[in-house]
This record gives sequence, structure tokens and C-alpha cells, in this order.
Amino acid sequence: MKTNPCAARKQKMKALQVCLVAMTVALMMLGGCGKFMEKDTGTETSLEAERPGSEDETDTVKQTEAIPDTIAPFPSKADKDKSENENGGDGEDRTEKNGEDAAGEWDPDEGRRIFLATDIHYLSRELTDGGEYFQRMVEHGDGKVVTYIDQITDAFFEEVIEEQPDVLILSGDLTLEGEKQSHQELAEKLYEVQDAGITVLVIPGNHDINNRQAACYEADQRLPAEYTTPEEFREIYADFGYDEAASEDAYSLSYLYEYDDETWFLMLDTCMYTPKAKVGGSISQETYDWIEDRLEEAWDVGVDVIPVGHHNLLDESEIYVDDCTIEHGEQLARMLEDWGITLFLSGHLHVQHYDRNRENRGIWEAVTSSLATPACKYGEIYYYRGGEFFYQTNTVDVEGWALRNDREEEDLLNFESFREPFLLRVFYNQSYDALQEIPELTEDERIRMSDLYSFLNYHYYQGTACEIRDDIIENPDYELWLNDGSFTILSDYVQYIIEDAVHDYNRISSVE
Repeated sequence: MKTNPCAARKQKMKALQVCLVAMTVALMMLGGCGKFMEKDTGTETSLEAERPGSEDETDTVKQTEAIPDTIAPFPSKADKDKSENENGGDGEDRTEKNGEDAAGEWDPDEGRRIFLATDIHYLSRELTDGGEYFQRMVEHGDGKVVTYIDQITDAFFEEVIEEQPDVLILSGDLTLEGEKQSHQELAEKLYEVQDAGITVLVIPGNHDINNRQAACYEADQRLPAEYTTPEEFREIYADFGYDEAASEDAYSLSYLYEYDDETWFLMLDTCMYTPKAKVGGSISQETYDWIEDRLEEAWDVGVDVIPVGHHNLLDESEIYVDDCTIEHGEQLARMLEDWGITLFLSGHLHVQHYDRNRENRGIWEAVTSSLATPACKYGEIYYYRGGEFFYQTNTVDVEGWALRNDREEEDLLNFESFREPFLLRVFYNQSYDALQEIPELTEDERIRMSDLYSFLNYHYYQGTACEIRDDIIENPDYELWLNDGSFTILSDYVQYIIEDAVHDYNRISSVE
């Protein structure tokens, strides 16, 4: 039951926000919070390149067991339609409460069904020739499969159209580095989803606007490309939330979308891009005032509000607090809780994760991993009247799309076999490059440490590090990270993953 917040509480919070929100931090331009570095080694690499320092085809990285990509308590739309056709309807008589049936199972026929994808990092095909510099960027980057991002995006949109959710949300970092041409091309693809009768809502991420890193790739060169201004972003995506918004914030690209008389979406622009793009997230005092006015309006008419931002509301990562959490996000969390909001949706971290406000077991936050990073997941949310919800992740069926569309690329036709070794190799490169800075290590130790790091970080990105936590702790190579590797930030990262590996982060139920 919602409790009406008192006026004194609101005024006190606003006074705090005036002081706190004014503080901003200038941060280095990174590739997303899941990224430590992109190091140009000067070594030619390709998607088929071997990991550095190893000639053994039977190394431990390649022996990694596959993990489950999808936890699906609900049937797909195709399965549901097939079952209903065979049985003449479900034939069940159930007593339901807020989407939960008498047996305690969530009912997919009730509530709003929302798909959320984030951090697509789409790059126009015309902005790369797939040459030397581009391949090196992919192999020594942060795990985005930019080489096939056009095809992954098409496969995802085809899946969305087939599944027919009520709403598709893209929560920022729509493009690789904010290239205007990439935005325009992605928007054209979104019209196909919208034309299929699905509401499409977008907001910007830290890579999308006034990003001076916008580039195209030719042979061994990285050349400047036209970046996107805030006005151009709004124009390009006018048909995907903005033009039909019930209210737009005058100080950001935030807006309120009234889906129906039960559910509104509060689409929050948490980015800092004046005069140029920064990594971190912040919300101005003026925007806070606009947010609270919208929440009060929703309260007055009895409508549920689902807020969406690019940056994280809660401290989802102790390593990336400054880069990923909205500055003074605790103020926004408190405001949302005061108005009875139960769920916040975000991305930016590139890691599959969730958390709940620890102070009072308050608002939940679901952080969906990057669609561009294997296993290429997206979020599926069932949201019920009164704020109860179920969240799970699904994996884009790239292989099925490739077969249906007569693609010839072996990596796409065998994407389930391609994606894990690709990401393991990228994470191996991250570690191996960083450990070059520690001359005390032997080559064998660098290889073993990098094997362990890539395996652990792979599972962390999938939200399943809990499955291999004990094995890592018992592995003697873990001790190398605690001792000889302790002089690098990666050692702190490895230890944090172990401490955080307490849940499978692919599924949340608000009913405990």
C-alpha cells in the first residue's frame, strides 16, 4: 500500500539536492563501465587470432563449460500460441492476485510485458572496412562483438517482432561512439518494430551525444566521424517516445510516456554531455523538480510508474561507483521510494546484475547486460498492477536468425560456439596486456593468471559467477592474483567478483 509522502519530507530532500546535485566529476572517456582499458598493442589481430603467449590448443580457456543463457519460467509467444491451438485455450480456472496465480506462479497473461535492451553500441556498416585497426579495437576492447553488431541487432529486432511484447525499451548507448550515421541507421531499423504494433521508447547513453570519439575505421586508421548533438538525437528518435511524450523536461532529454491509464514510463536522461560527453551520470536540480512533479501527477491519478535510466541508481559495482552510479543516486532512490516506486531499469555496466536498496529493503534495480556483449542478452519484464514484477534475461537467437536469412558467415551460423571463446579471448587479452606491467611475473604465470581471469570475468558478465566461485577460490592460480598480481587494479576486480558472486543475477521476483 502506497503512503503519501509529507510536504516537509519533500522540502528537506529538495534542499539536500540543491547542494549535492551541483557537484560533478570530470571523468575519462571509457568504453562503458564494464571496461578497464583498450590498449593498442601494435600487434595485428583478427577474430581468429590466438591468445598471446599460448600455443596450446587444449588450454583451459577452450575447455570452459557452457553456461545456461536463459532462465525462462514463461513459455515463448510461439509456444503459448501452439499450446492454445492444440488445447483450445488453456482451460484453467485460476484465482489471481497481482499477476500471481493460486499456485504461486507468475501468470504471463496478466500485466505489462516489457523487453529491454541496452548498450547496443551499434556501428553503421559504412563506418568500417573491418581492417587492421578495427580488428585490434575489437580484440583488445571490452567484449563488444562490434564486427557483427548489425546482424545481432537485426536478429534481436526480428525476435522482438515475433514475441510481440507491449513495449520495447532501449536504455542508452545506442551507438558505438555516438556517430550520427549509426543513430540514423538504427532508427530506421526501429521503424520495423514500431510498424509491427510495438511501442518503442529510447533514451541516450553516455556514448550517444556530443561524443568526440565518434569515428570511422579504414585499414590501419581511426578517423573522425560526425557526432550527434542533443537536438539531433531528439530529432532522429522523435517517433520513439519523444513526439508522443506527455511531458518533456526542458533541461535534459528526459520525458514521461503515458502507456495507458495504468502504466507510465519515466524515461530519464542521466547523461552529462555539455559541452562534450562524459562517462558518469548526473541529474540536475531542475530535472529533479520535473521528476517529482511527474511522480506527484501519477500518484494523484493512481498510475504505476516505471523509471528507466542509462546509469545505475544503486551502487551495483564497488569497482565502478564513480563511473556507473548516478551522482548522489541515493537522493533519486529516496524520491522514487517516497512515491511508491518498486523497480528501476538501467544498463551501462555491461554486466548482468541486480540489487535492492539496502537501507530499507526498498526499490529494486535490474541492470541488463550489453546486447553487444556475449551472450547478447536482453531483459524481459512482467510488471503487474501495484508494482509487483518478474524480471528475467533471454539470449538473442543469432544462429536461428542466420539460418532463416540464408547468411553465409560461419561465426553467425555457429554463433553459440563462437560467442564464448570470443569473449574469453578478449578478457584474456585484457589481463595479459595489464600483467605486462609486472616484470616479476614469469610468462607462464601471466598465462595462467589470464586464463583464470578470463574464465571468472566471463561468468561475471553473464551474471553467473556464483556457479564457479568455489572452483576459482580453490584454484592455485587465484593465489597469484592475491599475491604477485596485487599491484594491478585487476586484482581488486577479481576479488570483488568473488565477493559479489552470491546470486544468479538473471532473474528477480518482487514476491519473496
